[in-house]
Amino acid sequence: MDAATTAPSSRRSRIWLLVAGVLLVAAACGLGAVILARPIPFAVDTGWNSLLVANSSMFLDGFSRVMNFLGGTWFGVLVVPIGCAIALILLRRPWSAAFFLTAEAASAGAVQVLKHLFGRARPEDIIIISDYGSFPSGHVANAATLATVAVLLFPRLWVLLVGIAWVLLMALSRTALHAHWLSDTLGGALIGVGVVLIVGALFAPLIARERSVSPAPLRQ
Repeated sequence: MDAATTAPSSRRSRIWLLVAGVLLVAAACGLGAVILARPIPFAVDTGWNSLLVANSSMFLDGFSRVMNFLGGTWFGVLVVPIGCAIALILLRRPWSAAFFLTAEAASAGAVQVLKHLFGRARPEDIIIISDYGSFPSGHVANAATLATVAVLLFPRLWVLLVGIAWVLLMALSRTALHAHWLSDTLGGALIGVGVVLIVGALFAPLIARERSVSPAPLRQ
């Protein structure tokens, strides 16, 4: 297939990424608007929260605290992004590293904007210290950002499955700690995936060019 044929296809792919990303971010904002207009938690939120309270255990609590550390704090905010960026640079993928860091920063920024815009109260039985605003979940947004970047850079089925599992486990841990309502985790996932798709559409030509000149073992 020659360049004249692949170029329009590449442009269409970028447009689809951009449109999908915008729709996902818009869906998160729409959910936040509904929450703002209806401050009482949804039935699914209170039901899920009550279920976790009734089935709390030392194992679930310990697991959730580990996830809290991995997905947030200084480790999740600094060590993971910087470590992944360095790994990509060592793999001779500097534009991929720039894409990842840009997506991480954009996702975190979007989360903070929405937290302060909607100002949703956290569950009363929260058992950890958290920042302002329950919607959306920053931990889940960060997990979804990492997972989506990994899938776009290394499109493999196992990468997709691991990414989905990581996001779901992070969502479980945030609700098990009662730091978020279930709908907060959905909002975080929408923001994380949506922002990455938008940023990915912008970086796609650079990443594609970089991939084409990478050593054979790194080609997708």
